[in-house]
Order: sequence, then structure tokens, then C-alpha cells
Amino acid sequence: MTAMTHASPAFFDLVVIGAGPAGSAAAIHGVAAGYQVLLVESGALGRDKTCGDGLTPRAISELRKLGLADVVTERYTNRGLKLHGYGGSVTAPWPESAYGTVGSAMPRTLFDEHLARTAQQRGADVRALSTAHAPVVTRGRITELTVQPADGEAYTVRPKWVIVADGVRSPVGKELGRRWHREEVYGIAARSYVSSPFHAEPWMHSHVELRGEDGAIQPGYGWIFPLGDGTVNLGCGALSTNARPAKVNTKKLLDHYADLCRPDWQLGMPERVTSALLPMGGAVSQVAGGNWMLIGDAAAGVNPLNGEGIDYGLEMAEWAIDMLATDAAAELRRAWPELLRERYGEAFLLARTAARLLTYPQFLPTVGPLALRGPIGARLMPAAARLMANLITDDDRDLLARMWRAAGHCASAVRRDTPLWS
Repeated sequence: MTAMTHASPAFFDLVVIGAGPAGSAAAIHGVAAGYQVLLVESGALGRDKTCGDGLTPRAISELRKLGLADVVTERYTNRGLKLHGYGGSVTAPWPESAYGTVGSAMPRTLFDEHLARTAQQRGADVRALSTAHAPVVTRGRITELTVQPADGEAYTVRPKWVIVADGVRSPVGKELGRRWHREEVYGIAARSYVSSPFHAEPWMHSHVELRGEDGAIQPGYGWIFPLGDGTVNLGCGALSTNARPAKVNTKKLLDHYADLCRPDWQLGMPERVTSALLPMGGAVSQVAGGNWMLIGDAAAGVNPLNGEGIDYGLEMAEWAIDMLATDAAAELRRAWPELLRERYGEAFLLARTAARLLTYPQFLPTVGPLALRGPIGARLMPAAARLMANLITDDDRDLLARMWRAAGHCASAVRRDTPLWS
């Protein structure tokens, strides 16, 4: 461990701020690329987060590149989604794809700590309970950062590169000028852990007909994701915009949702309840500078249709480290948002547009029964689940993939001026 004092700045090839999945993955990739890496986390390693804990095959594929997939899947695996609501249910197995057909789920406290410990074991200097702040920016480059341990003297580090992965609020991102555009769709969610004898059920369950205590349909969905450890992750989320804010107390809605599901799942009482707001679909700006990049939730790398962000965070971590070894490293301010728009832009704009429809009160009651009942639902919802789980690749040439890409082109043309990592 490098000795660091405020009077004697330490130099690092790469400083990563935030030890969630995106930040720890960046540290692991950075060590593998030969960088001297400092990973700074403001909380304890494995700090809790409002999250469904689900890991799609796309996320498992990224974990496989890190050599970590087996550790996760040996605890629990799932086979896909079961979608419920409006008098119907549809089973949507993970489809055959380049990502495989194995999904999983793991509580974030365990998952995040496992990734951070792996980064440490592989050579990263990991500093938990330490807050990075006050970046000194000279001609667009971060030349110094202050790190404040919870129980010690602050010290200064001088990085060559900085990756900011400090979550939805992104305090360091804000200091660097990051702006969250709340006129676009964002999520509000609450999550809990609940005991259930069905904790090893091999399906992730989503209730797309989410009603409040007054019976009104909410613009979102509820979920029950088995964890294989005696508990399920039970939560609910709603979509909101500044123009049409979701008027819901998510913690009260969660309790009501748990009551509705309790007979079928033999649920205990919700514990460790947390809630949060979530930027989505790349609706942030100022995500890169001369030697720094935002990744993961800090960069709003979240699917607006389902709130999934772990797979995007893991991918962004890999791409960020790869970019540092290319000519594009000299133009990060331009190159990083361009790459994000190239890889995710059309899909995110289309998903944002679809999610925006859900904020209209009349939309779900009209479309929901068609989507989840009878032969239409049996065909439509597995396709929708494939889109929601981010399982279409650029190489896919089937009809659904072609239609998705065509719709993405149209969304990009129509919403050309929409904030997207601008």
C-alpha cells in the first residue's frame, strides 16, 4: 500500500472513484492493462444500494470476462422472466444469444464487495471509507484529487487518468459539471429483502400491473427476484418526468405490493427497505474531460424500461479502459460520449420514448390487457422481455432485432435534440 500524506502527493496511473460494479470492474480491467490503480470508496466495501439485484445473461457475460461468473452462478441461477398482470401471465425464458442463457441474482452488498475484493487481490490499492473530492482541473484535465478518510488526515493524489463511478448522485461528477436532465424519464424505486420458501424459484417475476392502495395503476412495475439464500428481493419502481411526476410514496407502495404477493409467496415482512431516484437512458451531460470519464449510474447507464444498469456499468468499465490504450485517449471529452452514443444511443432513445408513454395514465390500462392475455401476449411479451433484458446484439439479424434497430433509427431522427451524453 502506497504511503500517502497531504504534504506528499501520490501518483497513480488510474484513480477510480466508487467501488460499485462499474468502478470495481474498471479497477480490475485497469490492473490487467498494467496500470497502477487507486480505487476509492466513500462507504464500506459492499455498501448497500437500492437495486433489484438481478443479473441478466448480458451481465453474466461481462462477469465471465472478469473470471467472476462462476462465483456468482454457483450460488443461484435463473432461467428468465415471468411477467404478470391484467389477468394474464407470460413466461419468457432467456433467449439463445451471444450472451448465453444463464442469469442470476446476488444481494448488492455481497456482489459489490466481491468485485472490490477481487480488484484488491489483483493489485489495486483499495481505500474504503474514504471520500474523493475537490478535483483540481487544469485545461480540462484533473491534476489533483483530495481523498478524505473517515478517520484520518486528508491527502492528495495526482492521477494520469480518472474514472468516476460514484453512483446516481455522482458528487464528483457534479464538481466536474455533470448535469442530470430530469425533463427526460427517470426512475423512483424502493427495495426490500423478504423471507420466502420460494427463494430458489428459477424465474425473476415482474408484475407490470402495479396498483396503489387506492386501486390506481402506477406508471411502473413491481418485482420479486429470488436470491437462493432464503430471501427474495422485492421492490417496486415508477417512472417519472418533471412534466408528469409520479405521485407515489414508493415505500408505502412497496408495503402494499408485499401484502398483495404475500399469500402466493408466503412472504415474511419486508426488511432493509431503501429507496432512491435513478437517472436513466444517458440523460446526463458533461460525462468526460481531458483525462476523465463518467461510467455506470453516474453516466445514467440504465435501461429506462426496466431500471437495469449492472450490465451497462460492467461494459462501460471495459470500454473505458480499452479507450485509454487508443488514440482516442487524447480526445476523451469528445470520444467518450461519442462511443456511448454509438453503442447505446438509438436503443436508449427508443427505450426512453417507450418509457415516456408509461407515464401517461391512459396508456397501461389500454395496452396491458392486450400484452398479457392470450396468443398476442404469448408472442409479444417474450420479445419484450428480450428487449428489456438488453439481449439484442449488433450481430443479430432476426426480425425482432431488425425492427428494434429500425425503430431506434426513427427515434434518433425524431428526437435529435434530446439530451444524450451531450
